[in-house]
Amino acid sequence: MDKRQQIFDSALKLFVECGFHGTPTSRIAKEAGISNGTLFHYFGTKEDLIKELYIAVKEELNKHIRSKMKMGDTIEKKLKTVYVHSIYWGLQNPEKFHYIQQMHFSPHITQIQKQVLQEQMRDHVELIEQAKEQHIIKNLPTEMVFTLAMSNITGIYNYALSLPTNHRKSAIEIGYTMFWDMITE
Repeated sequence: MDKRQQIFDSALKLFVECGFHGTPTSRIAKEAGISNGTLFHYFGTKEDLIKELYIAVKEELNKHIRSKMKMGDTIEKKLKTVYVHSIYWGLQNPEKFHYIQQMHFSPHITQIQKQVLQEQMRDHVELIEQAKEQHIIKNLPTEMVFTLAMSNITGIYNYALSLPTNHRKSAIEIGYTMFWDMITE
């Protein structure tokens, strides 16, 4: 494993466990088995590390979702794939899913360039806009549909975590059906 990845792994664990302010860079470096100077060789500041970790985690999630899409999938199928596989990815990567949520509720998210955030959401936004153009979903503001989806995904993820593993699939399906009913005509 390269040092950058060691830093990411250690920072992820500690940020989720102790928060941003409760995690000094010296502790991240110690957890990663490197010196504090080496950490700053890879990341100029703690803020840079926080931002770059978020970007990497979001890209991993987006890559996972893209891998589940098939060329001939309908828009409805693609929307369901985004919803369902976001939750399944979160269940397989709880620290990363938590980190995404942690970032969304922190001022650190405002430090990421708007164009980077927009690029990460581009595929999802285009999918929502296509669904609206084809009258598959209600003609609501795209940002509202996106926000409803993310909030619902987070809620169902948290609910699924509380269930025995063999009940999660059913809960995710029910959650998606409820979301679908909310956004369709």
